[in-house]
Amino acid sequence: MPAAACLTSPQGPIAIRDMPHGAPGPGEVLVRIEACGVCHSDVMIAGLAKLPLAPLILGHEGIGVVEAVGEGVVHVAPGDRVGITYLASGCGACQACRTGRERYCTKQLNHGYTRHGLMTSSAVVAAQNLIRTPAALSAEQAAPLCCAGWTAMGAMREANLERGQLVAIFGFGGLGHLALQYARHFGLEAAVVDVSEEKLAFARALGASVAVHSDLARNTLLKQMGGADAAIVYTASAAAVPVAFSCLKRCGSLVLVGLTQDSCSFSVSEAVLKGVRIQGSYLGSRADLEAVFQLASQGVARPTVTTHALEEAPELIARLGRGEITGRAVVTFSS
Repeated sequence: MPAAACLTSPQGPIAIRDMPHGAPGPGEVLVRIEACGVCHSDVMIAGLAKLPLAPLILGHEGIGVVEAVGEGVVHVAPGDRVGITYLASGCGACQACRTGRERYCTKQLNHGYTRHGLMTSSAVVAAQNLIRTPAALSAEQAAPLCCAGWTAMGAMREANLERGQLVAIFGFGGLGHLALQYARHFGLEAAVVDVSEEKLAFARALGASVAVHSDLARNTLLKQMGGADAAIVYTASAAAVPVAFSCLKRCGSLVLVGLTQDSCSFSVSEAVLKGVRIQGSYLGSRADLEAVFQLASQGVARPTVTTHALEEAPELIARLGRGEITGRAVVTFSS
């Protein structure tokens, strides 16, 4: 019986438990999990007052090998190495699904939230949105691409920037450090804003043009550099949003990515008079997901990871919630 990192109850402790699973049903596959990244969404889900499943297996950045397929599954077969994302399935019939924006389907199911996740050595998962992964990438390098990389790329595309423009990346965690690499690949000037000196030093090492503490961001980016063409808020800290807004030049874009239960405020009048575009960005398109794997396989943009045993998952999630993890923490499983 596979062990798993489980959220035992709403806002309850995360514990390692044996969790059985049956054979894959229609539209499902059984996957031997090789690695699963730890994401800030796991932190958010662990703090929710209500859960659709309890106990709930957490995790939605999974890499593994298909061992069996259920009825109707034809696009993957036993032996295929696949990536598994937060987006388990959509209804397939709504406008969002019909136009390639399944991530906005109101009937979607999500691994690690509305169905069991991937922080386990073996899992039955939805087959609909699996992606084949390159053999050249190790499991621990590939796993964070299934959410951190995908979401970082999706937001960078939403910003709709042209080569040479300035993007401000707020939050230099699992998403932010990949976003910086994508920005540089696209020929953008990239500024990183964070509250951690360790993460700012990491950003400079990865090639950020500017890396500055949040307290100094407005003075540096707006007054000294003329303002950012786009500010992308990857952190879940609501306090970062008005700071990011204040750093924009006229007709700039504010792209919101980090999930939080908290609210924030900024001047509506200033947004109107400056022509600021405010955009929410959730996951990305299928093309974005394919792009992050292609770039990683070419060595252009890869996550910085630390690997851990399943038993460390509860503490990893707690540390992530405190902002103590640089890059991406990944839980790995032996064959």
